[in-house]
Amino acid sequence: MQSLSDTVICFDLDDTLCKEIVFLKSGYRKIAELIARRYNLRYDEVYVRMLDWYHKGENAFSNVNDYYGLDNPIEDYLNVYRYHHPDICLDNNVYNTLKCLKDKGANLGIISDGRSITQRNKIEALRLDTFFDNDNIIISEEFGSEKPALENYRFFMTKYPNAESFIYVADNPKKDFIAPNQLGWKTVCLLDDGNNIHQQLFESVEQRFLPHFKIKKIEELKNIVK
Repeated sequence: MQSLSDTVICFDLDDTLCKEIVFLKSGYRKIAELIARRYNLRYDEVYVRMLDWYHKGENAFSNVNDYYGLDNPIEDYLNVYRYHHPDICLDNNVYNTLKCLKDKGANLGIISDGRSITQRNKIEALRLDTFFDNDNIIISEEFGSEKPALENYRFFMTKYPNAESFIYVADNPKKDFIAPNQLGWKTVCLLDDGNNIHQQLFESVEQRFLPHFKIKKIEELKNIVK
């Protein structure tokens, strides 16, 4: 087995290791449960309506209050969404790819923007501690800077000064690849399969900040790092 011990591979979290829409649905289910319990409504009906409003680009939280005549604070819904323990699991393709890289000795990390508790709850639910050491997980709220700050990537360059290759795998061309490109990393974009929260607007990004590679499935990463 070829060793990747001299390679550092970092991943974004949302829409890279886990589809954000899956987390959103988990949060909406929790909110629908709260509403159904508090106002004696049907959980399944509330959940389906909220999801329909989301897909129409409408504000599901204010709509649910207006539709059912509720006086529940919007902040309640936001807190449930942000801080709930999500019912999500790691996709088999993601699991197998991470296992393959880990088995080959690659040094794995996460560089993600977001709230600490929200991202940590996702990481716990996905059981990503199987592949990522806690001190190799950079979350913007904890670290003190967001992408495209160089510091978030330099952390790994300082920690692994003898590494021969640094790779960042993410999905958002507007912010994910600017810093690692500047620092000489290889950058890989996982293309939207139709389920991403945000559009991938490659045409709005300067050529020098575009990813070096684009892959349709995460298992294709093994062909890049081999």
